[in-house]
Amino acid sequence: MKYPKEYLDEIKNRLKVSTVVSKTVSLKKRGKEYVGLSPFKNEKTPSFTVNDEKEFYHCFATSEHGNIFDFVMKTQNLKFGEAVKYLAQLAGMQPYMFSKQDEEREKKWNEYKSIFSQYVDFYHNELLKNENYSIARDYLKNRSLGKDEVKKFKIGYIEKSPNFFEKLKKDYSEQTLVETGLFYLDEKKKIYVERFRGRIIFPINNISGQPIALGGRIIENLDYLAKYINSPETNFFKKGSNLYNLDLARKLSNKIDHVYLVEGYMDVVGLSKNGIDNAVANLGTSLTDKQILILNQFFNDIIICFDGDESGYKAAVRAAENSIKELKPEKQISFLFLPDKEDPDSYVNKNGKINFIDFTKRSKLSIHQFIFSHYKKQTNNNPSSMAIFEKKLKSIASTIKDDFIKKYVLEYFLEKIAELTPHFNQNNKKFYTKKIKSLESTKKYFKESQSLTGVELKEFSLLYLVINKLDLLQANIHLIENIKLFTEFNKKIFEMIVEKLKSDSQITIQDLNLDIQLAEKINKFAPIKHILKNQSDDDQKIIELLEDISRDLMNYDLEFRIQELESKFSLDMSESTFKELKELKKKQNLN
Repeated sequence: MKYPKEYLDEIKNRLKVSTVVSKTVSLKKRGKEYVGLSPFKNEKTPSFTVNDEKEFYHCFATSEHGNIFDFVMKTQNLKFGEAVKYLAQLAGMQPYMFSKQDEEREKKWNEYKSIFSQYVDFYHNELLKNENYSIARDYLKNRSLGKDEVKKFKIGYIEKSPNFFEKLKKDYSEQTLVETGLFYLDEKKKIYVERFRGRIIFPINNISGQPIALGGRIIENLDYLAKYINSPETNFFKKGSNLYNLDLARKLSNKIDHVYLVEGYMDVVGLSKNGIDNAVANLGTSLTDKQILILNQFFNDIIICFDGDESGYKAAVRAAENSIKELKPEKQISFLFLPDKEDPDSYVNKNGKINFIDFTKRSKLSIHQFIFSHYKKQTNNNPSSMAIFEKKLKSIASTIKDDFIKKYVLEYFLEKIAELTPHFNQNNKKFYTKKIKSLESTKKYFKESQSLTGVELKEFSLLYLVINKLDLLQANIHLIENIKLFTEFNKKIFEMIVEKLKSDSQITIQDLNLDIQLAEKINKFAPIKHILKNQSDDDQKIIELLEDISRDLMNYDLEFRIQELESKFSLDMSESTFKELKELKKKQNLN
């Protein structure tokens, strides 16, 4: 018997050719392809290539060519059916048994697919063409979404009193229609009701691009209705095994190594509208191991970016504890926290693609750093609290499946704990203790400082030094006039101060007219203030400190530019890009 085409296609969609081949052949990236030594012939010079985009391998030495099924059959001497079973297991899929149950399931799957396809197409076209749907179109316009986004994501709208059930009932049984989750029986009225009536609908596709579920959002402010609802789980849709927009995002994995994991459909659509297409959303549930495993098939870095509010933060904590289990040496999981009351959709619409990407580079936090930071906030700096803290971190580290990652994460946790607690210094042969602030002020300070990036803290140090040494720096304006800042607000303040210092008249702190809240923030969080207390009368030391800060900020700039060029070089492989990259890295080493 033949395997269904959809089953074989899903295996191919879930597995990159390079993922399968790398189990046998050591591959190196070269432009858009991978190269390695031929598994079909002994050779010293690589002649074997893999192209994930075109889904094939080719050996120039032997002319062997094919897809993942061909490769497994030829290298492992398997029959086609055995290769399918091996690859299905690698892709995390159930084996196909060719039983009567499988045949029946295949028949139901085809009906399910057809119903969803008709349903999505009908309401998508109604949104585009029906004059009575202007309320839905106005809502989308107010959310900065136009026809292009509606078409790309096949967004639809279901009126408040729809009757599509009656149309579908001509071809499918009532039981089959109810099993899709699109309809339910109103027991009182004895009529079938459309679950998503009165809502904008977002089709949730499987990895092959076929709609298998829906997400729906109300467009009126009705407190008695949930803002968002998702399809119930069915035989063909499991929330924890699917991700919104994965079918489109995975196609970018040959060019981009990272993916944004966000909370909502509108976040994905909003990012896409602004040119960021490598984004997926989980489906109203906590992040699952299965979702992380699926993303790991395609991307090396998962950036979890939830809303900048309390519920978004709590969701991030749950996601961190669930997903750290699947951390692997060649994979990364990071967290990106947006400013309070912002979500990815609102932030990218206000600030644009470049700013969002720069914010990611500056602010993303690796998963182990985030977990440590979160549980550190809950300690009370006493032995009992620190013991609970250490026990919790050890427990989290123990869940990691990869032994190498488990070892290094645990070491990281223990080293960070050691830094927080008084301990015996073997080199100096003496004890030292840390001055501890009162509990409430420590917790408040730590919480506030967590929202600041390393770049912002460095900029605060620069501003603190300049504000407190106006006379010295007015006489040595050349030391600061070319320093580059990154945070927009700090940059404007710094440029204003520099301009005033360039004037001939003597400047005092009162002449700067600084915002009181900003001055307090700089004074509170500038790390340099503790050093400056002991060096305040030594002009030479002040200038050395200034040069250190300037060098660090220059390195931040170099690091951003190097990352951009590395991405560019991986795509164009041009000599000029390589030379420019080489020069920047040389500068970085000199600094």
